[in-house]
Amino acid sequence: MKNLIQLNFLHILPLLLLGLSFGNVQKYNGLESPGSESEVYYSLEDFNLVKKFDHHIHINTDETVFIKQAQADNFQFLDIVDDRPFGLPMDEQQKFAILNLKNFPNRMAFATTFSVKEWNNKDWEENTISNLKRSFSKGAIAVKIWKNVGMDLRDESGNFVMVDNPRLDPILDYLAKHHIPLIGHNGEPRDCWLPLEEMTFSQGYYGAHPEYHMYLHPEYPSYEDQINARDNMLTKHPDLKFVGAHLGSLEWSLEELAKRLDKFPNMNVDLTRMSNLKLHTLNNRQKTRDLFIKYQDRLIYGTDRGVIASDNPAELKRNIHNGWLSDWRFYVSDDIIVLLGFGKLKGLKLPRSVVDKIYYKNAVKTLGFPELQ
Repeated sequence: MKNLIQLNFLHILPLLLLGLSFGNVQKYNGLESPGSESEVYYSLEDFNLVKKFDHHIHINTDETVFIKQAQADNFQFLDIVDDRPFGLPMDEQQKFAILNLKNFPNRMAFATTFSVKEWNNKDWEENTISNLKRSFSKGAIAVKIWKNVGMDLRDESGNFVMVDNPRLDPILDYLAKHHIPLIGHNGEPRDCWLPLEEMTFSQGYYGAHPEYHMYLHPEYPSYEDQINARDNMLTKHPDLKFVGAHLGSLEWSLEELAKRLDKFPNMNVDLTRMSNLKLHTLNNRQKTRDLFIKYQDRLIYGTDRGVIASDNPAELKRNIHNGWLSDWRFYVSDDIIVLLGFGKLKGLKLPRSVVDKIYYKNAVKTLGFPELQ
């Protein structure tokens, strides 16, 4: 009898080990693998019930239509100020940000920026840090650096100033020391350096704005120059909390994005290249879903929506709501979604725990922003 029990155990042991091994395979970065029975999902009907955060908004008005829709849709958001040479000047953008923050302190946060207009002034670094401190005293909790560094700004000798320029080091050291995140729009989509006929999504924009189409301006820094400078900046400042806007300008390649997330532990990216994400999903849904699950702590939802005064507030509210709901459908369901010009794809249907991170927890953690109660 004893020998029979031993024999049965020896027969069962491999199965037990196989089961344990399979259980480990089913776990993927702390989550059950796709298809596991223990996964829990959201539905479209959960949209209004779940706390969400849009990490990339530009509000250029004192009208409150957008903010009230954010309240209705259970969103908080980050209003980002840019140092751009067109549209509303950065000081005016910041005035709106401070005004809206005063009126809706629990609904929003804002990211300030800094001017490079006086770059060649010998006191630029010191003055910039002083100006940033004033912005922080008025409520800013992050800083945006825009693509004018690398694509427009030049030094006294006429050379392009890249984002890894040593004159930026004191500013970045200050941000790292005080745990203030930097949001980087570095370079442009890779399409910008391609002929129009080879572009994926940007033909209309660069066709209408040839002055920004870098394929026509080979004297400007290349796409690789922009990415290498950004990577070098992160290498020099390993403690800097960094959010790469627009999938870190690596929207064209999941592999290249994963390489950067592996190399730079303090790098996160916002998800503001939805068309690219849908194309990746159409081409290889499992690969795209796996990336979201593996890097679930590093991806932050955002839309890059610009908000200006509207003559039709009701239409604006509908557009805001429908845009947010469309994105929610992509992330939480496996519904069929049409990507115009390319085909049909299934939504990613991410686990609830992953959705909670990309839609909320990662943003408030990175920004140090109090959660909405």
